[in-house]
Amino acid sequence: MATRWGICSAGKICHDFMVALKTLPAADHQAVAVASRDSSRARDFAKRHEIPKSYGSYEELANDPNIDIVYVGTINPQHLRVALLMLQAGKNVLCEKPMAMNLREVQQLICAARDSNRFLMEGLWTRFFPVSNAIRCLLSQNNLGEVKMVKAEFGTCMMGTPRVVEKDLGGGVLLDIGCYCLQFVCMVFNGEKPESIHATGFLTEKGVDEAVTIVLKYARNRMAMVTVTMAVQLPNQATISGTKGTITIPGFMWCPTSLVVNGKVREFPLPAPSQPLNFINSTGLRYEAEEVRQCLQKGLKESSQLPLAESELIMSILDEARRQVGVVYNQDTA
Repeated sequence: MATRWGICSAGKICHDFMVALKTLPAADHQAVAVASRDSSRARDFAKRHEIPKSYGSYEELANDPNIDIVYVGTINPQHLRVALLMLQAGKNVLCEKPMAMNLREVQQLICAARDSNRFLMEGLWTRFFPVSNAIRCLLSQNNLGEVKMVKAEFGTCMMGTPRVVEKDLGGGVLLDIGCYCLQFVCMVFNGEKPESIHATGFLTEKGVDEAVTIVLKYARNRMAMVTVTMAVQLPNQATISGTKGTITIPGFMWCPTSLVVNGKVREFPLPAPSQPLNFINSTGLRYEAEEVRQCLQKGLKESSQLPLAESELIMSILDEARRQVGVVYNQDTA
């Protein structure tokens, strides 16, 4: 039986999610309803993606009994309210990254999921790419020896993108793309908590972080360094250096399709999209969708590949980095 998806929001990322879903077998995945606060947008989205039902409110989606899981693709500040609405209505939830605006909100969602005995996962899609699976396999086989240094960078020009530059929309480079680099570090170090966090950076005139570098120190003389910026294009690569070798993601570290292991390149191509995409390599969203299906079929309430404790850890590092560079949202003082 197909996993029945409810799509919450009719924005760009939800379009790409639907295109990705269509690359999977229809017998396994089916979008049955979409909701937007604008009913005409919901209708247009439903028509474009051949979704049977459209709703003009999130509450209607929450009350639809024929949905197995809701994909929450709203803007960052709405994640808490909307995901809570779905969980409290008895829906399983895949919430787009970042799961919420800060650690307190993430913990609220985790508590709600556990209280309602429902599945919850953060949509950090990178974690489920074949490249990420290959990296975990290589690390588990000790191919690199002891990992001593991890570096990840992500920078692209987004100074004209409202959701990134406006504080009220949950803007800031850390929440928007810093989470990708931090999830990579946390994956390599298997969810280990760093001994220290040192962040430096600067803010835009609107009070959100434009560029930040974070240095994480771990036990046994291990270190990670993350650099993110919304002002310039970076090479966007990630590197894992161990006592026996090196793994590099040569570009697009947040949606990777290739891997270099001790100088040897391995390719992991993505399926072609059936419609134009808003974001590069978005058919890779298929992998997190399939992870959700596998978890639901097994009766799991969280993913072992991205456990809720790791979403908490990533957000705790983001919170501390924001504190050090001086970014404060309204949600931090609520």
